[in-house]
Amino acid sequence: MAVSFCGRRLLLTRNNLFKSQKRNGYIVLLPEIGEDLTEKNPLLSEETKLPDFKKVTIERCIAAVNKQTVDFEQGVKSLEKKIEKKENSNVIADLLNPLEELEVPLESTWGVTKALCFGDKRRMPTQCYENIDRRVRTAYSYKHCSKTIFQACKSSLENEENKFTKEQERLLSKFILEGRLNGLDIKTKKVQDNLTYTYEEIGKQQKLFRERLEAATRMYSQIIDDRGAMRDFPEEFLKRVAADPNHPRQGPWKITLQSFIASTFLEYCSDRSLRKALWKSKVLRCSLYGDRQSQNSTPLENIRGSRNEVAQALGYKSFAHMSMETKMAGSLENIYDVFETLRQSALPAQEREIAELYSFAKERGFEGDRIRQWDIAYWSRKQRRAIFQYEESVVQEYFPLPKVLEGLFKLAETLFHIKIVKGPKPSVWHEDVRFFNVCDLENSDAEPIASFYFDPYLREDKMQEGQHDGWMIGIRNRSKICDVNPLAAMVFNFQPPEAGKPSLLTFEDVEELFRKFGKGFQHLLTTVNYTELAGLSNVEWDASEISAHFMANWIYEPTIISEISGHYKTGEPLPQETIENLKNFRKHMAGYRLCEKLYLSHFDLELHEKPEFWVQVMNRLWRRYFVIPEFKEDSHVCSFSEIFSGSLGAAYYSHLWSEMIGADIFSAFQEVPVDDKAHQKIIGRRYRDTFLALGGSCSSNEIFRRFRGRDPSAKALLKNLGLKTVMSEKQIQA
Repeated sequence: MAVSFCGRRLLLTRNNLFKSQKRNGYIVLLPEIGEDLTEKNPLLSEETKLPDFKKVTIERCIAAVNKQTVDFEQGVKSLEKKIEKKENSNVIADLLNPLEELEVPLESTWGVTKALCFGDKRRMPTQCYENIDRRVRTAYSYKHCSKTIFQACKSSLENEENKFTKEQERLLSKFILEGRLNGLDIKTKKVQDNLTYTYEEIGKQQKLFRERLEAATRMYSQIIDDRGAMRDFPEEFLKRVAADPNHPRQGPWKITLQSFIASTFLEYCSDRSLRKALWKSKVLRCSLYGDRQSQNSTPLENIRGSRNEVAQALGYKSFAHMSMETKMAGSLENIYDVFETLRQSALPAQEREIAELYSFAKERGFEGDRIRQWDIAYWSRKQRRAIFQYEESVVQEYFPLPKVLEGLFKLAETLFHIKIVKGPKPSVWHEDVRFFNVCDLENSDAEPIASFYFDPYLREDKMQEGQHDGWMIGIRNRSKICDVNPLAAMVFNFQPPEAGKPSLLTFEDVEELFRKFGKGFQHLLTTVNYTELAGLSNVEWDASEISAHFMANWIYEPTIISEISGHYKTGEPLPQETIENLKNFRKHMAGYRLCEKLYLSHFDLELHEKPEFWVQVMNRLWRRYFVIPEFKEDSHVCSFSEIFSGSLGAAYYSHLWSEMIGADIFSAFQEVPVDDKAHQKIIGRRYRDTFLALGGSCSSNEIFRRFRGRDPSAKALLKNLGLKTVMSEKQIQA
């Protein structure tokens, strides 16, 4: 949960991004007022040391955050003074260990509020959580904006007489890099002041970009009365958009540009003109074709320019080059080489896929002269259903949640030699929430090494962004200094049981479950001693989803599909033909989907590397990655929130990079016979001892080499997607 500039987390300084009234040198949240609390960990049960969700209120959360952030900031200042006074200080005993003791209580409180925000919005509304989140991040930034701490870490690491463990060296290097990226190496006050001003301008422009996009998204709605156009939609979706949810198929239906609503509409709406209208409205949000007061072209260009100013002030060629400091890829050249490798295989496949899709559509009444952007989701869904004989409602009956969860836990036991057992139910935020302990089977001690909450079902009071969304929320990280074990919350939106029927998962739900547990295992099975490095902390952003993608690969293995499935009424196994079809599911339209990811990733990097106006960059890259023509007015960059108002600027490629590495890791298991359980366990143990255990205590490149014995390759990803490899071995190397 540490703060870092490049990648997913925003650079926060004492003077930027969070403005509020100040008292006595620290920031106070106003106008919210919490309770007066005296406990060190006011949201935890003294008996169980777990969150006491029954007594957690907004007021107590705010009061706890106010108290603990102030304690943290004052504690950091006290440490600064001690370090400045002491001539021969021990940087570990006098600085890093005390910082750990200050951080862990605040981290737990932050984690509790985050779990509540996703699990019970009524008790932790989004706006309240966002205020708490900003407050905590601002407090955390203090330690990385301290010249005293920066110099102490730097001089200690440079002193050859000091002896540190590899983990301690990594921690010191983290503080040094964070300090350098915060401008603590800059000697000239004028340059430092300019840097602070530029950060503030970036924050203002990001806020403007976000507000304009949110306003444009809210303003659009389309009322549809045509039952024919809505006949193919899933029942649950119709309930969400119908005027009367109790009669979802009667209409009318209100369609908005909310991400999940828009994407589902494009996938199921049979009326091409309606699809085109919605798609155009989606890509023209905040564009130059609309009202000048709502366009985002100027703010995004300002953000681009300011980010490059920051990078150049810190000695980098561009913001994209600066971003590589905290990425596994290491350099733009490496990324572009991999992009080209993947493009050479994906583009010819895309050309074939689009031609086949057009023929398929024409045979079924399509009257257009060519497939366009607003046609692909609709016709590819119908084509996939025809090829794989896939009827979602039928397949769902073979994936009851209890069976899938049992199979997932059994796989984890086989691979990682752990046992996941239901724990005594502590205080939880809803009666649906279950609590599990994770035990190490190689340790005779019965004490669990980690624990997690599992909140599976859709509710009105939960965060709802999409149909298959799930979240792994780290509530508490491992810390040997503070003697605490990892704690997490797994929150999903699966359909709840009804009428004697268990919760039935779609295949997409199953994939999301495995994906989030993959990420959860990295948080829960860490063996690192410092919370700043444990689990997912300090993991390079383009490596943070590796474990998620690794676990998701298992659901395409026929033996695993068999183990996690069975008809909810009869227990009858999934038909072998269906298993084979599901195995090949991800190969459908794989060339097009991979090119889409490559295009967006490349677009993001070039926007943050080159001064070229975005329209020229977009047009040039579109023709490089797509066989269908660009839409002349397409302005999707004006709503590209992930990179301009979010935290993925010059890092959007990270999802694809993690997917590639996850596939390469999984290929180690594919290289041994599926029934060779002994060998599978050996590889699983090696994976646990590397990617799951080491967290951010070692570079992901080094961890990969320890696991695989070589550098990463794109071969496995292409094989998984059924794409032909059209490159030399040298080109394949990532």
